[in-house]
Amino acid sequence: MSVTRFLAGFAVGAAIGAVTGILLAPKSGEETREMLGDMAAEISKKADARVKDIQKKADDIVSDVQEKSEEIMSKLNDMLGKKGENEA
Repeated sequence: MSVTRFLAGFAVGAAIGAVTGILLAPKSGEETREMLGDMAAEISKKADARVKDIQKKADDIVSDVQEKSEEIMSKLNDMLGKKGENEA
């Protein structure tokens, strides 16, 4: 089992446990709905921040790969150009 799947399962289990605890807590319906709304808003903020973080990391990786590929292509072109000069 991969670490990612474990962490995803852990997060889902924690969320289910939290919601179950809130629903079974001795509070009024209005208080419970407010707590659930607050939790949903917080989860949404955290998920949005996590998505933005992952997107930034992915953009950085793509940028690095593009730079490396340009360097490799430049070196290959230089090598091919020198080889062509030696044969001429």
